[in-house]
Amino acid sequence: MFDLAANLERPVNLSIGQPHFDVPDQIKRAAIDAIEQGRNSYTVTQGIAELNDQVRRRIDDEFTDWAAADYGTLIISGVSGGLLLAILTCAGPGDEVILPDPFFVMYKHLVTLAGATPVFVDTYPDFQFTAERIEPHLGERTKMVLFNSPSNPTGAVASDDVCSDVARLCAERGVLLLSDEIYDEFCYERGANGRCPSPAAHGTDQLLMRGFSKTYGMTGWRLGYAAGPRTIIEQMAKLQQYTFVCAPSMVQAAGATALDTDMSEYVEQYRRKRDRVVERLSGAFELTRPGGTFYAFAKVPESLGLTGTQFVEKAIERNLLIVPGAVFSNRDTHIRISYACADDMLEEGLDILLSLAGGG
Repeated sequence: MFDLAANLERPVNLSIGQPHFDVPDQIKRAAIDAIEQGRNSYTVTQGIAELNDQVRRRIDDEFTDWAAADYGTLIISGVSGGLLLAILTCAGPGDEVILPDPFFVMYKHLVTLAGATPVFVDTYPDFQFTAERIEPHLGERTKMVLFNSPSNPTGAVASDDVCSDVARLCAERGVLLLSDEIYDEFCYERGANGRCPSPAAHGTDQLLMRGFSKTYGMTGWRLGYAAGPRTIIEQMAKLQQYTFVCAPSMVQAAGATALDTDMSEYVEQYRRKRDRVVERLSGAFELTRPGGTFYAFAKVPESLGLTGTQFVEKAIERNLLIVPGAVFSNRDTHIRISYACADDMLEEGLDILLSLAGGG
């Protein structure tokens, strides 16, 4: 796809997986101040105390059961870095890791890197990774269920009931639940507490990962955090010591400022963009309404007789960049559309998609 797109001039880009807004000024200032103050050396592997304490306060406030639990926290080099640490720590040859299909592109490769086997749970057409769908795939070799809500690439958000059922199933079967919540702020279907539903509200014996990349536009800064059973967090920290060493020191300092920054204005902008995508495409594409993230996962009209990859190739011919669903799935029937872009570019991209859906 990128080879085909290499010669495009000023493409209409609905492919990129990062916010189109810049890092807020106060967060930039905090990083600059840290640099100027000489906070440029290694930190301890587990991350600076200031940021760990702030993370713990946030978790304790959101999940009342965690406040009384003996859990650990770890500052990680992005959620991607944390996923690597967790999977290498908890899974190995002979083990199985349960993944939803569609899935974030990195998941299956990290599992394979650890020597374990990915086991896919088909979630089409509503993209809900439910306990009922997961349970038939659990076996003696199952080590982990990798849960992602809001989901990349589908935008699906698990309800509180789904989160509760999955957490209970994993606890009953002695399987570690890893909840990747990198898009937790970009959630448009919030629970009674005003937060995105999370399995962490229904148990403490699981791994929770959140990050700064999407919420604050800090994709290049590589910062996130993990929380969970202390024994697992300690082994992840040991592995981090011999790989990443630590998250960037000045970025950790800025992370404390980021957690106090209100991003609701941007979230509302993206909610409106989501509504516009659904409004315009629903008649031409089979489209499950995204509950979060800034992606829509649309099925290519069967009348066109095209795979998702073939549809993307035709889109590139029209100067439009989108991503084939086969990147994220064992099926090649869908496309991923990102609406993390300016409104005028989004409208231009939607025009092209509607023209292609009509055979134009």
